[in-house]
Amino acid sequence: MRIETDFPENAIDLVRFFRNLAFPRGDRVALALAGESRDGGETMLVLGDQAPDFQAPVVGGSFADGAEMRLSDLGGRTVILYFYPKDDTPGCTVQACSLRDRYKYVIERGADVYGVSVDSPKSHRKFIDKHSLPFPLISDESKEIVQAYGVWVEKSMYGKKFMGVERSTFVIGPNGRIKSIFRKVKPEEHTETLIEDLKNFEP
Repeated sequence: MRIETDFPENAIDLVRFFRNLAFPRGDRVALALAGESRDGGETMLVLGDQAPDFQAPVVGGSFADGAEMRLSDLGGRTVILYFYPKDDTPGCTVQACSLRDRYKYVIERGADVYGVSVDSPKSHRKFIDKHSLPFPLISDESKEIVQAYGVWVEKSMYGKKFMGVERSTFVIGPNGRIKSIFRKVKPEEHTETLIEDLKNFEP
């Protein structure tokens, strides 16, 4: 049987589009949109995979400066792990402030938000203070986390290639397994995409 339908162009409509399809187990669809190549050709994470564990410096939220956190210690909660390129750049600021403005809704859904970039804890602190961000930011200066999640990618700008963080988000269930993946997220659409996702499953 052939199904003909108009394929949506933006991230929010993509979420709705895939949810309206008939998946036997009701699995979330990984929106792994084609783009930059992965460094070293590592296997892409898919829905249902165990989220790679890590321990790293964290700033903000309920964490004191100088603290470290381990992902596996957060069991029992839904974790939104969002990767972004750089503190206090235009797109990353739009994304972070949008999450800040809808943070109460996310918390009420039983989910915790953690931003991740390769910036230093000092840079994170400045970013948090400047924009009054209520959620913690994880520092991955070693790039171990971004590589484990497959978001350290080759990019190109003005004909010059370089490595950087792909703007991607992983929703991790209380059992530590990946429930949703959103890759190459647009900063202005990110929060609404997440909210649409959280509406459709119980953490």
